[in-house]
Amino acid sequence: MNQTIQMHLISQQLKEFDCWFSQLFTDSPFINKLIKHTPLLNNTILAGQFKINSEKYLESHGLQIDYQAKKNKYDLVVYCSDLHIPKRMQQVKTIWVQEGMTDKYTLLSTIVRSLKLPPILSGGTSLNGSSNICDVYCAGSDGYKKQFIKLGTDANKIKITGIPNYDNIKQFLKNDFPYKDYVMVATTDMRETFRYENRPAFIKKAVKLAAGRKLLFKLHPNEKFERAEAEIKKYAPAGTLIYRTGNTNHMIANCSELITQYSTVVYVGLALGKKVHSYFDINDLKRLAPLQNNGKSALRIANICRDLMGVYAKEGYMHNYMELEKRA
Repeated sequence: MNQTIQMHLISQQLKEFDCWFSQLFTDSPFINKLIKHTPLLNNTILAGQFKINSEKYLESHGLQIDYQAKKNKYDLVVYCSDLHIPKRMQQVKTIWVQEGMTDKYTLLSTIVRSLKLPPILSGGTSLNGSSNICDVYCAGSDGYKKQFIKLGTDANKIKITGIPNYDNIKQFLKNDFPYKDYVMVATTDMRETFRYENRPAFIKKAVKLAAGRKLLFKLHPNEKFERAEAEIKKYAPAGTLIYRTGNTNHMIANCSELITQYSTVVYVGLALGKKVHSYFDINDLKRLAPLQNNGKSALRIANICRDLMGVYAKEGYMHNYMELEKRA
């Protein structure tokens, strides 16, 4: 849902354009058959609850849906992932928008890059933002810009815009969430995305860090809820709060300490001055933390869209980003 909401926020700044939306898709006949006839890809962004929830959101806001871009020919496409971009979509102008933190860089990531395999084969988002396919890359911070350059994206293509949804974190301090001063645990869907996790050990570690304080678990929306809840009830103290849904940012704003695994929400805790735990190095996270610009990221990205729409040759695209900064 985070990606869908971000795209909606950007479109709200582009009222003069005819904006349509699609879940991330592929033109591969084989993969599309898997999506249509099997549940094998239901825990990926291509299908399952990700697609269902995204389209429910779009419909509830009266937004135009063109799944797989079959209804129209487009002048510009805004992506939140460049792990897979169909060949036909590479024939038009494209902008990539960072949607959150990227996964940990692994041995598999190295193998995929070294063999020049499709980055989607890395099995996560560690290579998101590194394909160098899009015309412009919108990074959340200077730290992430340096990371994307290191992984292969041209420096001239990357603009630091901030990340919609993560650019005005102080606003979450005003909320009506009923609990306060607990230790919050935000889980990650590692098992559902074919990665190893020892969840009992993670829960036990959270209990130890809480040291008798109230615990609140917010489950990742892609998790198998029944399994996750059973594990928490087995290894965490009685009375531990468990949420499948709800405003995660408000929960973080009201907590006294935040425990995460591989979750972008750690940046919410950092921005609010919370004590945080993560599988990533905390100093690295501070270096990568998204720009806080009072919620201007969507407008900045929209202005880049306008600028790119005014350029008719894909070759040698450049613009003066400082002018866009003034407009924002």
